[in-house]
Amino acid sequence: MNIVIIGKGNVATNLQYAFSKKGIACQMVSSRDGLDQLPTANVYIYSVRDEALAEVVGKVQGKERALHLHTSGSMPMSVFGADKPHAGVFYPFQTFSKTHIIEDFSTIPVFFEAKGIDDISAVYSLALSITSHVYETTQHDRERLHVAGVYACNFTNLMYTLAAELLSTTHIPFKALLPLIDETAAKIHTLSPHDAQTGPARRADQGVMKHHTELLPNDELKEIYKLLSDQIQKRFS
Repeated sequence: MNIVIIGKGNVATNLQYAFSKKGIACQMVSSRDGLDQLPTANVYIYSVRDEALAEVVGKVQGKERALHLHTSGSMPMSVFGADKPHAGVFYPFQTFSKTHIIEDFSTIPVFFEAKGIDDISAVYSLALSITSHVYETTQHDRERLHVAGVYACNFTNLMYTLAAELLSTTHIPFKALLPLIDETAAKIHTLSPHDAQTGPARRADQGVMKHHTELLPNDELKEIYKLLSDQIQKRFS
């Protein structure tokens, strides 16, 4: 097995590490140059921005026998044309950073799609080489999983940023929030998100919420606070 990952971003860097750690030959190449002279491989994994994917795929020619996979949560498998008959999706569902390499990939779910029985088997085996959590999916479900991930991860991280900015005006360090953050995440391993909800909006404590909005330094933060509080209250009214 020989893998070439096209792209050198967050996902590509972590995948290259995961495959290499399992003894699988894997190298990254830039998506910006040299695509007409790619190294020979059994599998080409395209790990680039969605808006660049079709263009990058189109630049790779003469690799009809290889398996071509992209890692996007939103792009269709059909981005691979007739010149790439062995194609699919290899979507590792995790937040990745080049500066924080994931040492143990075995618990990270990989969602995949492929054309034909042989390609389905090949992608499934490829995923099993780095994780025990492998799921065949559809574009419909994968797209909605991607949106769910944005809510659960990206928007949540923005809340951390806003919390850090608020604390920057005090003498309290952000790390004081870490036990709260850790417990919030730990609870939903045993409780549903609905049952784990706490806070002034959950209690419909109007006095506290009014005071909180008065403390916020600008209208933008007040609007965010009100929108999220309203959404919580709607679910418990």
